[in-house]
Amino acid sequence: MFDTIQNFRYVWDTLDIVLVAFIIYYALTMIEGTRALQVLLGLVLLFVLFYLSQRGLFTLNWILGQFLGSIILIVVILFQHDIRRGLAAIGRRPFLFKISSGKTKESFVEEIVKASSYLANRQIGALIAIERNNSLADFIEIGMRIDAQLSRELAISIFNPSSPLHDGGIIIVGDRIASAGSFFPLVTDPDLERELGTRHRAAIGLSAETDAVIVVVSEETGTISLAFAGEITRGLDATSLNNALLDVLGIKRPKSTAAPTPKKEESEQANT
Repeated sequence: MFDTIQNFRYVWDTLDIVLVAFIIYYALTMIEGTRALQVLLGLVLLFVLFYLSQRGLFTLNWILGQFLGSIILIVVILFQHDIRRGLAAIGRRPFLFKISSGKTKESFVEEIVKASSYLANRQIGALIAIERNNSLADFIEIGMRIDAQLSRELAISIFNPSSPLHDGGIIIVGDRIASAGSFFPLVTDPDLERELGTRHRAAIGLSAETDAVIVVVSEETGTISLAFAGEITRGLDATSLNNALLDVLGIKRPKSTAAPTPKKEESEQANT
């Protein structure tokens, strides 16, 4: 009987450790790439300094002890936005399981390409940021939260000049538009071409700080550009934009949409 109880005790202890480890891992993934991670590292350094100060730095030890004595309250204040975002994510996805929306990655890229082409043909400016590994939560907080399924119609309506959100950029997380009207950091490189406007500089600035992919449509010229890793590629059409997005996002190109498609369109235009 005692051995049976002990065996169950080991099971509960193991489950306890696994759950705590999972919660810590999930919390770290939530703040990965955000300023909250830097704050967390700062707190860790304070704890290390508090431990070292116990060897003789009495005044510093007392100050840090008073500060860290209210660590739970400090954590809640410092990470209130991240805690709220994490709880909301758990509420949307109970048990942390992602529910598939039924859209393939190829159709997700297709929606962006078609929206960009429509806006470019009408010389309507646009700024579309696609989150990858680094979280864009800080920039989502700046804009207007939407959390809606990505569609070309919704993207086009957001960037309509009569829309109050058309001046900022939209942020896409997964296959959903997380926010609109978000503002990104402007690059200050003096070597950039002077003809690059605010949208292009914001796209380069965001791509330099994160690993996001940003699509830019120029309001002046109607050209499409793609910013990634601090570099910008300009003068893209629908086909080249689609291929560039598939490559950068690591999506395999479907065999049915290989290169012959644009050639066929060109031949039809030549015949007409």
